[in-house]
Amino acid sequence: MRHQKAGRKLGRTSSHRKAMFRNMLTSLFEHEKIETTDAKAKELRKIAEKIVTLGEKGDLHSRRQVLRVISDKKIAKNLFDQIAPRYQSRNGGYTRIFKVGRRHGDNAPLSLIELIPEENVQKPKKRASGQQKKREAVSTAPK
Repeated sequence: MRHQKAGRKLGRTSSHRKAMFRNMLTSLFEHEKIETTDAKAKELRKIAEKIVTLGEKGDLHSRRQVLRVISDKKIAKNLFDQIAPRYQSRNGGYTRIFKVGRRHGDNAPLSLIELIPEENVQKPKKRASGQQKKREAVSTAPK
C-alpha cells in the first residue's frame, strides 16, 4: 500500500529526478515560464515555491541553500535581486499552472508553469459621500 507517500516518482531514479528538477528550476527562473507535462509541473511547483521563499529571506544561509539547487550563479543572483523582491508582500502562491492541451507525439497532457507577474495594486479612489454628490449636482446644474 502506498499510504502517506508524498511526491511522484515519474518513472525515474532518484538521481535522475533530482537532476531533472534542478534543470527545470533553472529554466523556470531564467525564462519565468516553461511548458512541461502536468505531473512534472505539479511537482516543480512545490520545489519552486520553497526556492522563492528562500529568495525572500535573502540571508547568507538561504543563498547557499539556493546555490545547492540552482548551480548557475547568474540565475541565482537574479532570483535574489529581481524575482524574490516582487513577492515580498505575498505569502506563497508564486507560480501558476495552465493546462495547454496534449503533446502531439505521445498525447501526454501538457501544462505551462509560470511565475506570477508583479501586481500593481492600486487602491480605489474614495467616492464622494451621498450628500456631497447632491451638492455637486446642484451646484453644476444650469440655472
